[in-house]
Amino acid sequence: MADTAAKCEFKAESKRLLDLMINSIYTHKEIFLREIISNASDASDKRYYNALQKGESGLNRDEMAIIITIDKDNRTLSVADKGCGMNKEELAENLGTIAKSGSLNFKKAMEKQDDIDIIGQFGVGFYSAFMVSDKVEVRSKSENEQQAYSWVSEGADGYTITPCDKAETGTEIIMHIKPSTEEEDYEQFLDAYEIERLIKRYSDYIHYPIKMLMEKSRIKEDTKDSEKPEYETYSEWETLNSMIPLWKKPKNEVSEEDYKNFYQEKFHDYNEPLKVIHSSTEGAATYTALLFIPSKPAYDYYTKDYEKGLQLYSNGVLIMDKCADLLPDHFSFVKGIVDSQDLSLNISREMLQHDRQLKIIAGNLEKKIKSELLTMLKNDRENYEKFYASFGLQLKYGIYNSYGMKKDLLADLLLFYSSKEKKLISLAEYVERMGEEQKDIYYIGGASVEQIDRLPQTELLKDKNYEVLYLIDAVDEFVFKVMQNYKEKSFKSIVDGDLDLESAEEKEATQKKIDENKEMLDYLTECLTGRAKVKLSNRLKTHPVCLSAEGNISLEMEKLLNAMPNQKNEIKATQVLEINGDHPIFETLCRVYKEDKEKAKDYINILYVQALLIEGFAVEDPITYCNAVCELMK
Repeated sequence: MADTAAKCEFKAESKRLLDLMINSIYTHKEIFLREIISNASDASDKRYYNALQKGESGLNRDEMAIIITIDKDNRTLSVADKGCGMNKEELAENLGTIAKSGSLNFKKAMEKQDDIDIIGQFGVGFYSAFMVSDKVEVRSKSENEQQAYSWVSEGADGYTITPCDKAETGTEIIMHIKPSTEEEDYEQFLDAYEIERLIKRYSDYIHYPIKMLMEKSRIKEDTKDSEKPEYETYSEWETLNSMIPLWKKPKNEVSEEDYKNFYQEKFHDYNEPLKVIHSSTEGAATYTALLFIPSKPAYDYYTKDYEKGLQLYSNGVLIMDKCADLLPDHFSFVKGIVDSQDLSLNISREMLQHDRQLKIIAGNLEKKIKSELLTMLKNDRENYEKFYASFGLQLKYGIYNSYGMKKDLLADLLLFYSSKEKKLISLAEYVERMGEEQKDIYYIGGASVEQIDRLPQTELLKDKNYEVLYLIDAVDEFVFKVMQNYKEKSFKSIVDGDLDLESAEEKEATQKKIDENKEMLDYLTECLTGRAKVKLSNRLKTHPVCLSAEGNISLEMEKLLNAMPNQKNEIKATQVLEINGDHPIFETLCRVYKEDKEKAKDYINILYVQALLIEGFAVEDPITYCNAVCELMK
């Protein structure tokens, strides 16, 4: 190629690929700056490594800063590095063939060197500049040559390469920003504060300083003491990136204050994190994770608008802001970052290819989060209960939504109120306290601990000194239904079915009373046809009546299912009105039944409504009920 401005065509298929690059590959145009800066970092790494291989010293990262320059008058944005640079042939080879990656070739050549991290591997990132530019100029001087060259292109029509003057080794990319249109705002890429924002978002951890001349204001020296001080503007070089990610620092060099500040700034949360998980893993998948358990849920956490996910980095460069595939739904409250060089990215580096490494990382994170939460439960109960108040519901949904498949992972993290202690306990703690004769884990649902504790159905269990779990969240019973058991102990509702806790003598006495009063019980059941069956209770001590249910639908489930939006068909549990055979009310019923069956019908209706009210059900006809009570009082 002669040293003139002769027009050169892009190599085969490059025109079509360039058009695809500009219009299809990248979702967000702002990504171009990340790609250009990543290339500058790669070039700097090459020069730094080449110097070390030659035994040379004197190169330091601060001297190799990446310089950003905005020229609003000429509508240009420039990114300059002091990396290895390119000669004429390399410009033609690397920039004249789209998808020809010099970084990838360098990495392959150095593949035995474990400490070489090269961001760009596809050779397409440079061309993202054409998404925002109608002309791109690359001025480059190779570290091995004295002559510098200029590569200029206005798109798919081709490019020119000519000699140019450039004193320092390295590359400068000058992007001529397009005029804005009604659909696209290109002016933002000539705004210093927008460029600063993009650098902090995507390239904050590039390990070379990224510097830009920033305009600032200050009070004029000679007006400081005046009543109306005057201001002047001045320019100052400012380093825009942090360079060293917090998660890559040794743990013993990071303080709790560092973690707190990082979390609050990165995830815009005024509250301090409740738990920090900082881990590095090598093996089937190599990655570093810095995760946070928030102390309070986001304002939209329990809504459909909430978007879960961890920030994903590749060698310090942000690839995805919220990678949902790294977090299961039951741990969707976790915030943080994962940095890995093992993940296979697609050509635009904006999305992941679903591969084995991604699944391994996600699986490892799930186990790590559970382990850390278990440690908090055992060693920091106060903070764990704060966590559980915010996110315990999500753990329960994790079991329910997986139809019990996740119970082995999540069951040990669940807490429920104890009938004995009136405070939260774990299932493990419940099982540890069970007597040898107890075979089941007993529970009962209701609106609150106080309301449940007064329910008639708890009397028998309290009398026998059995502990009962009080379920106050709507999903709790569904969770136990899909779990079926915990550590080979079945879950059993004290409201539903026969608890089988009577002695042989008690069972015989109850059966005798049932046989003696069978005709009356059948009549009372007939009086409540379509509403409930009537039977003598083996679970009541002092209360006259209570409701229970037969079948798979419990009383609490009936309430919940019917309260759901768009529920067209009413769900009904098979209700049973249980009467205490040892209560004076039962004796009254027996007497009234013999004297006046119609009056006995009124009595059983009153008792049924009372049982409904105790359970928190709405009364269909309160006027009739009130009139019946008043009539009874007369």
